[in-house]
Amino acid sequence: MENQFFVDSKHLSPEALCKKHKLETDPSSRSNHMEYLPGMEKIESDVCKNVMEEMNAFDYSKYTAKDVKEALEHETCTIEDFKALLSPAAAPFLEQMAQKARLETSKHFGNTVYLFTPLYIANYCENYCIYCGFNCYNHIKRMKLSLEQIENEMKVIADSGMEEILILTGESRAQSDIQYIGEACKLARKYFRMVGLEIYPVNTDEYRFLHECGADYVTVFQETYDTEKYEQFHLLGAKRVWPYRFDAQERALRGGMRGVAFSALLGLSDFRKDAFASALHVYFLQRKYPHAEMSLSCPRLRPIINNDKINPHDVHEKELCQIICAYRIFLPFVGITVSSRESASFRNGIVKIAATKVSAGVSTGIGDHESKYNGKEEGDAQGDEQFEIDDNRSLDAMYKDIADEGLQPVLNDYLYM
Repeated sequence: MENQFFVDSKHLSPEALCKKHKLETDPSSRSNHMEYLPGMEKIESDVCKNVMEEMNAFDYSKYTAKDVKEALEHETCTIEDFKALLSPAAAPFLEQMAQKARLETSKHFGNTVYLFTPLYIANYCENYCIYCGFNCYNHIKRMKLSLEQIENEMKVIADSGMEEILILTGESRAQSDIQYIGEACKLARKYFRMVGLEIYPVNTDEYRFLHECGADYVTVFQETYDTEKYEQFHLLGAKRVWPYRFDAQERALRGGMRGVAFSALLGLSDFRKDAFASALHVYFLQRKYPHAEMSLSCPRLRPIINNDKINPHDVHEKELCQIICAYRIFLPFVGITVSSRESASFRNGIVKIAATKVSAGVSTGIGDHESKYNGKEEGDAQGDEQFEIDDNRSLDAMYKDIADEGLQPVLNDYLYM
């Protein structure tokens, strides 16, 4: 399975090609993915232990139709019920799950759907993650926006009516340091009511600094909770350190962030176990930090530049719908985001059932929003994209489609006093 993720090696220097080949073929050449690197903060927390014990004990093959029926009848969904709802035995009960999920969504979120736009400000990366378009060995156009360019992109997005932005970078401290990201947050606060970050994991004091600069919440993809698969897919860079990444959300909360978001990249490993671990990660942190806002994303693998063979394994739309419905039933208060990786038809349907947040006007290239909003030719981005998206709708189109479904699109509901 691993080989199909390897990226095109053309344009690499002989030295880089040799190092890449050694990393791919010789596990002894790689650092220990469970050992912290110098400068990485290690916190005392029992969340990881609790999540991994539950995930490793999860045998979804043992659940039956009777278990699923009982889970759907319970007023409160236990961990054991959640296991049943994620199992293959729940597939014939998808309609009943959707009905229960829709009821929970309506109870806690009404008929609202929140909208946001991601803004990629840099695509330099120091990691070799073999499924990602930004990986350091992939031959792509690299770009880091200046602060002037960032502000110009933000103006374009804000003029469209959007009030929430998610700032993203590649994982490179050298090219996108904390000060640079902090300045981007300060600019974002001028134009948006809500500012999110999806960057490389940092220490508690750095999260505190970014919060003081204007960031409200942090999203971190664990990618997979399977430590063995994680080691196989992350061959080089700080991202290779699995436990440091796992504790990122807790460090962010300790640093004052109002909210945190979680996700596995479904399709990298056993998607049922990854979905289970993602939800438990939220479940246990929610009990430690009850004041915090928490949300789950549900991304599946998408093709990347130089490798169009990357696609999710066995995670079809039906399975994704089952996961999202199970999330909603197990964690009724948690936000659920479905990104533009998915089709317009799927997103139109899932917001009526369980999803509470979707992206609109999306570009995963660098410096591309002015092109998109001003009707220029596609491909005007100055830096290549991280992955292919499926749903290209603008904010106006997304807003209209949501309203046509009888739902209320919401750009922001926060007031700052």
